[in-house]
Amino acid sequence: MSTQDPRDPREEIVEHLPAMRAFAVSLTRNASLADDMVQDALVKAWSNLDKFQAGTNMRAWLFTILRNTYYSNRRKAKREVADVDGTITASLSRKPDHDGRLNMMDFETAFAKLPEEQREALVLVGASGFAYEEAAETCGVAVGTIKSRVNRGRAKLAEIMGVSSDESFELTDRATMAVVSSLQNGNL
Repeated sequence: MSTQDPRDPREEIVEHLPAMRAFAVSLTRNASLADDMVQDALVKAWSNLDKFQAGTNMRAWLFTILRNTYYSNRRKAKREVADVDGTITASLSRKPDHDGRLNMMDFETAFAKLPEEQREALVLVGASGFAYEEAAETCGVAVGTIKSRVNRGRAKLAEIMGVSSDESFELTDRATMAVVSSLQNGNL
């Protein structure tokens, strides 16, 4: 005569749910977290039911899975950082610094190819923020001359750098900007 328990292990799991939940609450001290942990342990037990040896202690097997789940979650939690408002995540995606440096070197090379008068006008109006009138007074020329030099300088820079007049000048390539933008907007 066999002394093995003839019950179906799937039915026996259900009998241990209240004790599992109580054990999980004692470990976590949080009912909601305990319920999640019991659910995780049950999923693991159910998917590994073929490894359970009939006739052995189901309760001990389930509690071992629950305990291991608890400690796995604790180890994982130590490596995680709380980011409730998303500020840490947003700071992780940014334009690579080297893109700006490389494009700035290209800009400086192109800028050096401009005539001196156009470079001077662009520095005064574009970089220094002078009004056309102030730049004209500084250079001792008419306002129209400064406007012309700035306009021709910008056009020549765009031509040398391969930038069309209808697109914005960005120091990072479009593909990188698309990835950074979608990461910052939470789309990836």
